[in-house]
Amino acid sequence: MQQSRIKVSIIGYGFVTRHFHLPLISSVPGLQVVAIGTQRPDQVDLDDDAIAVMSPEQAAVAESVDLVIVASVNESHYRFAKLALEAGKHVVVEKPFTPTLGEARELAALAARVGKHLAVFQNRRWDSDYLTVRNAIRHEDLGDIVHFESHIDRYAPEVPRAWREEPVPAGGTWFDLGPHVADQALLQFGLPESVTASFAQQRDGARTDDWFTVVLGYGRLRVVLRGAQLVPGFGMRFIVHGTKRSLLKQAQDIQEQQLIAGLLPDNPAYGVDPDKAHVYDPRSHAGERRAIPATRGDQSQFYVQLESALRGAGPNPVTPAEAVVLIALLEAAAMSAAEGRTTTLALTQDERAAFERDRRTHG
Repeated sequence: MQQSRIKVSIIGYGFVTRHFHLPLISSVPGLQVVAIGTQRPDQVDLDDDAIAVMSPEQAAVAESVDLVIVASVNESHYRFAKLALEAGKHVVVEKPFTPTLGEARELAALAARVGKHLAVFQNRRWDSDYLTVRNAIRHEDLGDIVHFESHIDRYAPEVPRAWREEPVPAGGTWFDLGPHVADQALLQFGLPESVTASFAQQRDGARTDDWFTVVLGYGRLRVVLRGAQLVPGFGMRFIVHGTKRSLLKQAQDIQEQQLIAGLLPDNPAYGVDPDKAHVYDPRSHAGERRAIPATRGDQSQFYVQLESALRGAGPNPVTPAEAVVLIALLEAAAMSAAEGRTTTLALTQDERAAFERDRRTHG
């Protein structure tokens, strides 16, 4: 017997809803978007007349809805996620999960109390560049990793009038782009022993941080996370140095551009990355450089795995325990940058154990 489709509402109708959530959900047959919650209904342009347009508050509690996706402005994530969980809905929250660690902890506890799934949309766990590097670390005998560098850069020289560019809770480039690279680093290496960060405002008219460098310490390993909005020429996406070999991956994942262009995950070309990674072996003849084909990316796997979890057939793709740790890292880096000192993650032993348990599940 065919299972009924899981009914979905999305709160927010900005860029990420139009170009990520709607097309990715459409590729999963077991999910169906039935409502959009927005304060600007006149701006909603949908091909599907079966999708109702309502207020965000209505979309969070609608009786017909099983799953609520919170894709509104960052400072509203906590409010709408709490409203939906209290109404007995499963919830997905856009990154960053919440502006503060306290709010993240509250939502995680609430989801456990009401017995509903709560996930964070860390879609870049399924990017081709990250998957390629992760697979190479596992299989290419790089030796012990001593340096891992991850860049996520943009070229946006003009500062737009947008809430992300304002000094509001969870505003700025670190809270906008940082969750991508920080989540990937946590998934790969686990909890760091130390966090040292530097933020800057580089563009004329910048009102909040638009450049960051965050260094995570793991014994002799250093994980360097970089992001900026004023990068005309892109360098390497990943730089990895092991005690035996180095690994470089230059180009970024192309799924965002494909989704904007209307290419969907059911297309054979979707997520196919033409940019190979390269392994450098100084012990080979003339420092041999060997190319590694990129792993195909597929961000729709977030929703494929979420549907499985909602039906009781698989794990939550991004758990509340992982979300709490990421917010702790975002806060720790912001504190380090503001105070000019190295800091640590403000986590309990139970939170650390829960994170490591869930990370092993996703390993």
